Amino acid sequence: MNITVERIREAAVLLKGRVLRTPSLPAKALSDLTGVDVVLKLENLQHTGSFKVRGALVKLLGLDDGVRRAGVVAASAGNHAQGVAYHARELGISTLVVMPEATPFTKVSRTEALGARVLLHGEDLKQAQEHARRLADEGGLGYVHPYDDPDIMAGQGTIGLEMMADDPDLDAVIVPIGGGGLISGIATAAKAVNPDIEILGAEAALYPSMYRALGGSAPEGGGATVAEGIAVKTPGRLTIPVVEDLISRIVLLDEADLEQALRTLLDTQRIVAEGAGAAPLAALMQEKERFQGRKVGLVVSGGNIDPRLLSSILMRGLVREGRLTRLGIEIPDRPGALARITGIIGDGGGNIVEVTHQRLFYDIPVKETEVDVVVETVDAAHVWRIVDQLSEAGFPVRILGATSDGTPAHICQT
Repeated sequence: MNITVERIREAAVLLKGRVLRTPSLPAKALSDLTGVDVVLKLENLQHTGSFKVRGALVKLLGLDDGVRRAGVVAASAGNHAQGVAYHARELGISTLVVMPEATPFTKVSRTEALGARVLLHGEDLKQAQEHARRLADEGGLGYVHPYDDPDIMAGQGTIGLEMMADDPDLDAVIVPIGGGGLISGIATAAKAVNPDIEILGAEAALYPSMYRALGGSAPEGGGATVAEGIAVKTPGRLTIPVVEDLISRIVLLDEADLEQALRTLLDTQRIVAEGAGAAPLAALMQEKERFQGRKVGLVVSGGNIDPRLLSSILMRGLVREGRLTRLGIEIPDRPGALARITGIIGDGGGNIVEVTHQRLFYDIPVKETEVDVVVETVDAAHVWRIVDQLSEAGFPVRILGATSDGTPAHICQT
């Protein structure tokens, strides 16, 4: 095996005082919600907002003097880049980071702010990694792989040592899986302390690369996922055998699962996580029956989520829960009609967020019009009460878009 607990303990000595020893905190609200004794390992509190600083520092400290003078190159879409750049700057090592061409500007600017040079190349991370490898070979630079490296795996494994020291009675740990470096290190450390502990992986269904590799199928994956940090098409050559040996199972998560977990972390525990960081909670919510009454640690691997994406996820959540609804209401095109429907909605306890009054582009009689009203309500049942009140008052109503149970728009007409 490419990684041992002794190597992880050596890494812990190297990291002491140089990365945060993040807390493992009981999550009472999540425990009440799931019926599981939940503990959160908050790696989103690290200096760069992600666990990646651990493995990056161990790797950089292990470089020989010649490579340090030459510099290093890494390929990343965000967290790994920032982890390498953060410590390389402290160690006086020049850093080049290759990022896919479509990388958001915010990730590029954050990496550059940490002292790294950024080169945009390739359509995806795989192409960026291939180019970074070529640059390392041609320029005599050190290549810092994001996961398929024993030093990287050992650095990430220090999370497992900390979790077991804080909560030695853990029955299980759920870890995000991308390339497998994080879960390989954590599993090695946790199993060395307690061989009976169960380790589960949480993987995005759009990128089931490790899941397929363990099943003997060719890795594959693609598509836009909220869990960018684990959107890996090809798992590590070194990590696969560790995962195969130590992991009980991998839970695949669709995008709705991941979005719900993000919202739940924020709603119940006031914790901002990125998609990959919320994946363990998504897996627990899918598997909560098997963990009833047990103590489970969830690794919140990072919190670097684009504010606009987070805002969109939260608003979509309100729509799914029936707390934000768009109503299409037919009204006669005469004075007072709009005031009457707003009065009905207000008297019914709804808060009008937006009104669009359109006369020209609807397939309705010329002396009528349709008003689109975005309404904030308590829940889906509250929406239907307002719809019924409008219908009873003689205003045909359509709920535009999905309701909380995913049913199509329903037409209510008197």
